Amino acid sequence: MTITDPIADMLTRIRNGASAGKTLVAIPNSKLKSEVARILVEEGYIDSYEIVDGKTEGTKNIQVKLKYIGERRQRRSLITGLQRVSRPGCRVYTSKKEIPWVLSGIGIAILSTPKGVMTGHRARKLGVGGEILCKVW
Repeated sequence: MTITDPIADMLTRIRNGASAGKTLVAIPNSKLKSEVARILVEEGYIDSYEIVDGKTEGTKNIQVKLKYIGERRQRRSLITGLQRVSRPGCRVYTSKKEIPWVLSGIGIAILSTPKGVMTGHRARKLGVGGEILCKVW
């Protein structure tokens, strides 16, 4: 099965896992997806991630451990929203001056820049623009 938008698939798996109350979510591995997972760990939206062997030989999966707050019955995910911005059919690029603020700075925008995958805040500091992959809050 071919996935036309792997980043949207990753975000959907995380969103569905969080809404179902799962602790672990498995995502097919790629360099871009592991960089997005690294940023989510650095920003505190997920607990951790690790690359593990998949069910079939030669495949790898990213196993994401989701982060929750509250006790058993009031438990809710730290991720309240994930939105894919740039899609394969409509790429969205931004200059360093027009990097979007997500919920007035509460959330983050994840960008793919010439200097690597980074948050919008870091891209503003470095003075680079790029493709807006997604927004997380």
